[in-house]
Amino acid sequence: MDQKQYAEVLIDGKIFTLGGTESEAYLRRVAAYINEKITLMKKQEGFTKQGTEYQSIMIELNIADDYFKEQERADRLAEQKASLEKETYSLKHELITTQMKLDELKKELEVLKKKQVAT
Repeated sequence: MDQKQYAEVLIDGKIFTLGGTESEAYLRRVAAYINEKITLMKKQEGFTKQGTEYQSIMIELNIADDYFKEQERADRLAEQKASLEKETYSLKHELITTQMKLDELKKELEVLKKKQVAT
């Protein structure tokens, strides 16, 4: 079992102690992301005039939006990777087939040269 790591982080002007099996650097990176989202939302006109529940929901929705967009991006990249692997396999097959044809033609050429020398 992984050892639990702890990190004190600053989120929205408050210090929190985060704990998890991830590295301290990772915990700090997650906290920085959350803090950045909060800061960006607070810069939007009228956001801070809303109730805390509304503010929390809007921050959560923005984080969820980021998550789903990245998930779609990851899915597209996985599809692209699969397509490129398939194309690579096809090109390798074509290369092997072409090499075999070249080898056959070289043998034929050698046979024809020997016949020509013999005559």
